[in-house]
Amino acid sequence: MRLDLSLYLITDPALCAGHGLVETALAAVRGGATLIQLRDKHAGDGELIDQARRLKAALAGSGVPLIINDRLAVAVESGADGLHIGQDDGEVAAARAALGEQAILGLSVQTLDQLARIDAERLDYLGLGPVFATPSKHDHAEPLGFAGLASLVAASPLPSVAIGGLKAEHVAATHQAGAQGLAVISAICGMPDPEAAARAFWR
Repeated sequence: MRLDLSLYLITDPALCAGHGLVETALAAVRGGATLIQLRDKHAGDGELIDQARRLKAALAGSGVPLIINDRLAVAVESGADGLHIGQDDGEVAAARAALGEQAILGLSVQTLDQLARIDAERLDYLGLGPVFATPSKHDHAEPLGFAGLASLVAASPLPSVAIGGLKAEHVAATHQAGAQGLAVISAICGMPDPEAAARAFWR
């Protein structure tokens, strides 16, 4: 699977409920989403594996990879294309060993100290943020702003995607900071027309 971080959709079960998880993801892909991450902090592994398998099947032929948030066992069992983990979600080396060399593996980074300690050889990309405060994550680190994002991108040895309260009007500033793309939740999942919302990022 080709890794394109341009428009990285992270699903939210509540925000996707109106259209349904699979249809929201497919609409976003039609609008230009280049990566889908399945994220549900409350679902059990069995439920998440079922969701991941349905999403993976729906995305077949689109060229858009499916990434699982946090749950290594779910990523392995569902046959997803990769995994994204946070600073406290397990060791990168163990995740890489379980997933294999072909899988996509990403890590969240909020500070230069964290960045200095990453296992870059086993990772494919970094999620940098939050750029702004966001209601989807109540325990997030201090927002970086675009200046803070730029300093992290400049020090990163890996491709990076910016995350945290980003909307279509932030595309230019995100690229000026050096990130390869934007990761969004509510700017697509919470919209009446997810396809049009995704397309707005490309405009």
